[in-house]
Formats: sequence, C-alpha cells, structure tokens
Amino acid sequence: MADDEAKKAKQAEIERKRAEVRKRLEEASKAKKAKKGFMTPERKKKLRLLLRKKAAEELKKEQERKAAERRRIIEERCGKPKNVDDANEANLKSIIKAYHTRIGNLEAEKYDLEYEVARKDLEALKVIVKEYFDRVYLCEGQKWDLEHEVRKRDFEISDLNSQVNDLRGKFMKPTLKKVSKYENKFAKLQKKAAEFNFRNQLKVVKKKEFTLEEEDKEKKPDWSKKGDKVEEKVEA
Repeated sequence: MADDEAKKAKQAEIERKRAEVRKRLEEASKAKKAKKGFMTPERKKKLRLLLRKKAAEELKKEQERKAAERRRIIEERCGKPKNVDDANEANLKSIIKAYHTRIGNLEAEKYDLEYEVARKDLEALKVIVKEYFDRVYLCEGQKWDLEHEVRKRDFEISDLNSQVNDLRGKFMKPTLKKVSKYENKFAKLQKKAAEFNFRNQLKVVKKKEFTLEEEDKEKKPDWSKKGDKVEEKVEA
C-alpha cells in the first residue's frame, strides 16, 4: 500500500510539473501574439487589398473626370454637332461659314498664346542670364580685390624681410634662376664634336706600294748601260 501511494504521489507530481510547463508555454505564446500588435498578417493582407481597390477606384474616377473635361472643352470650342442631313444649301453655307469663322478665331488665339509663351520664356531666360552675369561680375570683382590684397601682403612681407636682414647685418639672397643641369653637358658634347678630328683615328700604313717617291736621278736606264758597255769595248 505504501508503494502504491508513493507511486501515485510521484505520478501526481509529474502531472503537476507538466501542467505548469504547459501553462508557461501557453502564456509565452499569448505574450508573443500580443507583442505583434493589432496588425496581424491576415489584417495586413486585407488592408493591402482595400488600398489597391481604393487606388483603382480613384484612378477610374480621375480618368472619367479627364474624359468629361475633354468633352466639355471640345463642345465649348467646336459647339454641338449640327444636323446637316435635313439641311438645305443655305443652312449648309451658314454652318460652314460659322465653322470657318470659329477656326479662324481659334488659329488667332493659338498664335497669340504661342507668342505669349515665347515672350514669357524669353523674359525668363533674360532674367536667368542677368543673374548669372551679375554673379560672374561680382566674382570677378572679388577675385581682383583678393589678388590686390595678396600682392599687397607679399610686398609687405618682402619689405619686413629686408628690414629684418638689415637689422641682422645680412644681405638678402637674390632669387636664383633655375638652370637645367643638362644644358652645360650638351654644350660640352657639341664643342667636342666640333673639335673632333676623324683623321687622327685612322691607322697609319707604312707600305711604299701606294707612295709616289721620286726615283734616283743618278740611276741610269738599261739602254744607257748597254751603251756604256759598248764604249768600254771600243776603248779596249
């Protein structure tokens, strides 16, 4: 009996803990749903559909309003259509004349409107150009004033530097002109090229094959040697 009671008490404790866990989970889910606020996904979907429907209705009303306005303007400018089926020649002439007069008036109004629009555009363009011109003129004036002020400051700085150098007993260093370091090298190379003699580089040849030297004047030709031999024989 004691064992059965212990088992029942243990089972009851387990069930109680399960109920507590289930209750906490339900409360957490309810709190999570409450945090989402009034706009649930279903309500958001319905709201989107209502907004689309409302926008479509507004667009349709705007189109109908524009169409009615267009018809009104056409009727105002052209008038209601005339019944020309049962009209005689005189009525047709009067209708045509009325339409012709109305077309002429509309063309005149169109020309006046175009001229007025062009004139207003030209005036607006002139105003814009004048504004830009005034701005450029002002900027140029400010630029000249700044340049004058800068030159004045530079002159004052150089005057102060000269005074400081005079007080120190030093001379002002003159501004040196920048000279390219390659100019002197090019000048020397050009001078060397002008003074360079190519004959000094030639090899000296001491062969006498191509030299023209005078022969010995005392050397006699062969025919004169024969004559000398004949004279020696005669003397003998």
